[in-house]
Amino acid sequence: MKIIKNDEAVSPVIGVILMVAITVILAAVIAAFVFGMAGTTQTTKNVGITATANATAFTITTQGGTDFNTLTKLEWVPPNGTGYNLTDFKKQVGQTIILQGANEPVGIGNKLTVRGTFQDGSQQVLFDRQY
Repeated sequence: MKIIKNDEAVSPVIGVILMVAITVILAAVIAAFVFGMAGTTQTTKNVGITATANATAFTITTQGGTDFNTLTKLEWVPPNGTGYNLTDFKKQVGQTIILQGANEPVGIGNKLTVRGTFQDGSQQVLFDRQY
């Protein structure tokens, strides 16, 4: 009679199962840490604006959006960072506003940034493009 002697303390299958379990637990801990670092984020407002440029002006057109009715102010923010209130803004979908800057560069070759202020006091960049 032949006796088979096994010196292994743990079956290879159990070893693989333990390694997979440790990997899954480690991945879950890392994911919880990474996703927890984002913290609370501010909700994004939904307002549609389109714009075109020619040699001497920007033309902005309001398109609406779910948060359009809570929009209280539109500002043009030139590259120097000073905001100019767009006083022509009447809160109407389809309204066109033409920007012709005497003191600031406008038109093709310049950047257009439009910022909105909402009823809750929050501000958000609604349009940002280099022409």
